[in-house]
This record gives sequence, structure tokens and C-alpha cells, in this order.
Amino acid sequence: MSPGQQAVKCLVWDLDNTLWQGILLEEDELALRPAVREVLAELDRRGILHSIASRNDPARALARLAAFGLDGYFLHPQINWGAKPDSLQTIAKEINIGISALAFVDDDPFERDQVAHLLPQVLVLDADAVPQIPQMAAFQPRFVTDDSRRRREMMQCEISRRQAETKFAGSTEDFLASLGMRLRIAEARAGDLERAEELTVRTHQLNSTGYTYSYEDLDRLRQSPDHLLLMADLEDRYGSYGKIGLALIACGPEHWTLKLLLMSCRVISRGVGTVMLHHILERAHAAGVRLRAEYVPTDVNRQMYVMLKFAGFAELPAATTGSDGAGLVTLETEPAPRQAPPSYLEVLTGNA
Repeated sequence: MSPGQQAVKCLVWDLDNTLWQGILLEEDELALRPAVREVLAELDRRGILHSIASRNDPARALARLAAFGLDGYFLHPQINWGAKPDSLQTIAKEINIGISALAFVDDDPFERDQVAHLLPQVLVLDADAVPQIPQMAAFQPRFVTDDSRRRREMMQCEISRRQAETKFAGSTEDFLASLGMRLRIAEARAGDLERAEELTVRTHQLNSTGYTYSYEDLDRLRQSPDHLLLMADLEDRYGSYGKIGLALIACGPEHWTLKLLLMSCRVISRGVGTVMLHHILERAHAAGVRLRAEYVPTDVNRQMYVMLKFAGFAELPAATTGSDGAGLVTLETEPAPRQAPPSYLEVLTGNA
């Protein structure tokens, strides 16, 4: 992976002379490009999503994808007559990922150059490179977890949730109550660590510090008597969101320090980050210690800072904490008694 290049979370395809050979509206006899079917399946297995940015007739294009048996792969396809950079921005917004997590493949050098110029964070690929895509470093996650293999399925469940919410006649809280959400928070087990590492690498918006931890780091911390490693998973009547939250706490005799708190962007509107934070506050209260939290501001994680402030955290002077890391802020709050979770959310604790 080149310096500064993030792991790709979604590969966006052009259609004519890219996904397939030929031009749909010129009534060409279309055939899939070599290796396309295999590349789609392999990246999907790794948890890398697919979408489309194509200047085309949407009804005819979707019908042709269905005829090839590929229509189920593509999330939020943008098939229209607009500019490709606009389509890419729409896809990133709909999936709720950063632009830098996209890759774009197209046969047309003008389209590639336009995207590269206007969206330099996007990895831009020539259609001739399609067979080599699975070998590229940006498409090779270190681990393929159960959540990875089910990522498209979980995203499709999320689309169903959004559609149901749009049609729901009632308040947002009433809709959330109708989902029957269950959040489980438990100490991480050995089998959770591959997903835990993946979360630290992939999650940027609801992430307090942006620290990344390897499987080996996490395994050591999980077994340390001076640390607490928690994971959260969420499910509702549409299915599982998977393991969506991670917290690492350094447990000292006078105070605990929240070294990392993150939540998948897929649950950004569910309020579960606040619930997990209050669970940690409750555990600190039971231990009779203050809770501190480290925070490193980035371009996208301001919401995590707001969540900490609403939970009663206040910044400490750097001299108090000895913090000298670039941008590192340490906050602290008083021990607090339990705060009930939202009425629409059932919270379970432990691995049982």
C-alpha cells in the first residue's frame, strides 16, 4: 500500500468497456470482461463493497446486471448522466465512508483523470488492471473475519432499515423502538481480536484517538491485569450489525484512562456509542476511580469529542497528565452512577 493510501472499503465500477465489454446503448453484444466475476466474488469475500458510477440508462443497465447475475453485489449504484466525481461522493455519503476509502475503475482516461484531479484521495485504476486488483495491497485486509464476509449482507440490511424508516409514520424514537435493538457489551475474547484489529484500522469517524492496534497488541492487552478490552455487538429485527464497538481502558489505582473508544459508522445514529461510554463510566464508578479519556482530533472525529463533553468530561491541562503527543487531549470526569440506556435499546453484558 502506498504511503497515505488507506485500505479500500468500496470499489466503484464503470460499466461500458469496464465491467463488461461493449457499449449498452449502442446495442453491442455485451460480455463480461475477463476475471470480473472472480474479482467481484473475491473482494466481496474479503468484506470490500462494490458500487457503480456509470453514464448510462439506469433501467437497462440494472436489467443487464441482473441478466449477468451480478445485481446483488452493488450498493447504492449511481447510473445517471452526471459527472463521475459527483457519483463517487454520493456513494461515499450513502455508505457513510470517507472518500479516501474508495477506489474507482474505468476504461476512459478522461473519466479517470477527472476523478484523480477533483478527488485525489480516491485510488483510480485503469480497467485493464481488473485481473490484478485482488493482488494490490490496498485490497488485502490482514484478516478476513466473519463480519468481513457478511459486510454486504449487513449493508443490505441497513438499506432495508433506511427504507422502513422513510415509510414509518412516527417519531425517530418510535421507529428505533420498533427495531427491537439489543446491544451486548463484553470483555473481548481471543476469537474477537481479528475483528478488533480491523475496527481500529477501518473506523475513523466515531474514534476517540485513531490509535491502531495489531492482533498481537490486542491479545497482550486483553490478558493484561492492568487493562480492560471491551467489544460491543448490535442486532435488531433486520439482523446483526456485527461487532461494531471497541474500547480499551488502562486501569490504574487512582484513575482509569480510556485509551480508545470507537464505534462503526454504520451505527452512528443509534446512540450506542453513548451507551457504551456510560457502561465504562459505571464500571469506573464501581471501582471507585475517576475516568479519563484520551482524544486526538482529526478531520472527521469531532462527534466523538462532543459525545465525551456531553457525558461530563472536561479537558485537563497537559501539565496535569504529562501528555505531549501531537494533538493529544486528556479529559476527565467524576465517577458517576448508572445512567439508564435509551428505552428503545436493550443492553446486555457478558459473553453468555
